[in-house]
Amino acid sequence: MTTASAPPETGSEQKVVHLRIDNGHALVTIDNPPVNAFAVSVRRGLMEALRAVHEAGCISAAIVCAGRTFVAGGDISEFAGPPPLPHLPDVLAAIEASPVPFIAVMHGTVLGGGLELALACAWRIADSRTSFGLPEVSLGLIPGAGGTQRLPRVIGLEPAARMAATGKPVNASAFKQMGGLDLVFDGDPMTALMAFRDTLPARPVNTSERPVTDADLTALKAEIARSAKGADAPMIALETTALAATLPFAEGAAIERQTHLDLRQSAQSRALRRLFFASRSVTRPARLKAIEPAPIAHVAIVGGGLMGAGIASACLASGHRVTLLERDIQSAEAGRDRVADIIAKDLASGRISADKAEARHARFCAGADYAAASDADIAIEAVFEDPEIKRAVFKQLADVMAETALIATNTSYLDPNRISEGMPGPERFLGLHFFSPANIMKLVEVVGTSVTSDRTMATAFAFARGLGKIPVETGVCDGFIGNRILSAYRRQADYMVADGASPYEVDAAMRGLGMPMGPYELQDLTGLQISWANRKRQRAAGTWPGRYVDIADQLCEMGRQGRGSPMKKGWYDHTGGKGEPDPEIEAMVAAWRAEHGTAQQAFSRDEIVLGIMAAIVNEASLILEEGIASSDTAIDIVWTEGYGFPKHLGGPMFWVEEAGMDRIREAFAKIDAQSPGSWKAAAALKA
Repeated sequence: MTTASAPPETGSEQKVVHLRIDNGHALVTIDNPPVNAFAVSVRRGLMEALRAVHEAGCISAAIVCAGRTFVAGGDISEFAGPPPLPHLPDVLAAIEASPVPFIAVMHGTVLGGGLELALACAWRIADSRTSFGLPEVSLGLIPGAGGTQRLPRVIGLEPAARMAATGKPVNASAFKQMGGLDLVFDGDPMTALMAFRDTLPARPVNTSERPVTDADLTALKAEIARSAKGADAPMIALETTALAATLPFAEGAAIERQTHLDLRQSAQSRALRRLFFASRSVTRPARLKAIEPAPIAHVAIVGGGLMGAGIASACLASGHRVTLLERDIQSAEAGRDRVADIIAKDLASGRISADKAEARHARFCAGADYAAASDADIAIEAVFEDPEIKRAVFKQLADVMAETALIATNTSYLDPNRISEGMPGPERFLGLHFFSPANIMKLVEVVGTSVTSDRTMATAFAFARGLGKIPVETGVCDGFIGNRILSAYRRQADYMVADGASPYEVDAAMRGLGMPMGPYELQDLTGLQISWANRKRQRAAGTWPGRYVDIADQLCEMGRQGRGSPMKKGWYDHTGGKGEPDPEIEAMVAAWRAEHGTAQQAFSRDEIVLGIMAAIVNEASLILEEGIASSDTAIDIVWTEGYGFPKHLGGPMFWVEEAGMDRIREAFAKIDAQSPGSWKAAAALKA
């Protein structure tokens, strides 16, 4: 047996590729934690290992990865500049052309460059729990090392185009059925490798040399065009993949590579890469990194409505024991049924197995006795947005829980200082604002009080990360980061409707920007009564800022409180199942304008978008100036993850960098003149 390592250490570069040769069979191990990204050191190491394999005259070579996953993609930190040598396409071409055939032995996630590496190997075997994908579109890119050209030569044009254009992974069973794997195994990878190697089939034709049967991609193109919502990369990925049916591999791969490099410089890719890094940095505030979080095993949730059931389901999915508490047994049973429905849907969709569903039920209980929370490590109240009701819940929890246990409010707007005032162990109270549906939405705003300890904050961040969430720290203000900006968004939309725009024009303009729905569609979805209650609270407290448009209040008083209300009406008429513009709303708005003598302006789509974005950017800038948010990227994460702002636009703060601050200042001046005294100008927007 001979052993070699590659590459030689250069400077501070660590050895990340190791080679072992035993009885003529080579084992190449990539060890580049945490996810074995295809950094330049890995590429150099593979080239050096390849040379050693050739010199030794090996019979076969297998590529495996240390740690929890196979290569899970490229090194995104390299994408900002020219790619250093050796380039990944050259590494993969050398592996594919090697006289020594390579076997990819895979586990975990095989993504991007990892899948491109596997496709360059002669054979592919994988653990049954492995998933495979080309997720480059999530970064505004397409594969750049032959992925769009090799994959259709292995699994066919339509499934390859779908994987490249959607970025969605497939599991090992599905990938084998497509023709992507030679073997799916359970158990020890080395045992599986040795068994496969002992009966090695004849070497197949190199992937790049295989023909591709053309396919009709018309339906897929229409599907991708609908789902992309302004993102460029999905359609480019589909069209590039389609080249495999008409061009030789070398020509298609050259076009793919150049397109990939061009897209690296695009605004959309820069926006998405910025969000990628930001979503990791905001979840680990620097001041908390050295603090060991407390363990969380048992979670108590107070409130079994849609929000409470969603939070409970998220906790169960992450392996926690969960106790759901309600005001009475009947309400607790209703909450238990909601959680059971979520588990049943996950089971029916194939997201979880029957065993996992059963395990979740086993870790869950619901009742009305707060004593069941006595040994909980954290309790989260998700009851009505009323400070006195929330205080009463906090008091009952504090009476039964240990003083070291965390107690959190899921408030959307209220001050956690007020809710927790006078409670024992004040340093363990905080806000955890989940977004609905909480079992799906990733964002959690973490709100410390004036006395919340860093240990509490570190534990809350670790807990949220463990749920698969993206926690973002926010200071205390009305609505925190997200809903405070949302209030400004809705106010400006209302001002435009008051002055001549149709609510349906406003919705269409914001959808045109890339939002999943406009502000009035969103109100119908979430219920108009929520923002109505907040407006009444602000007006009673004398904190409503300036001009007040009460059209939405009138709708609520009429019972038009959204598609989930008994009337099934809000800004739209949902009685037919699909929300339709309602002439009654148009007439009501016209009557309101006549009564209040407002101007009958015509707003273009661009004017609507710029006016609303000026309001959003101004409020976001004020939040930064006041220290409510730690960075502009934190704001962008909140609005892309919690409110559907298009990720390919990078969030409001990145968007304004691309749009130009001068345009936004001009637009802000117009909306300020439109509604005098209603806006406090941030320093960044002052002329």
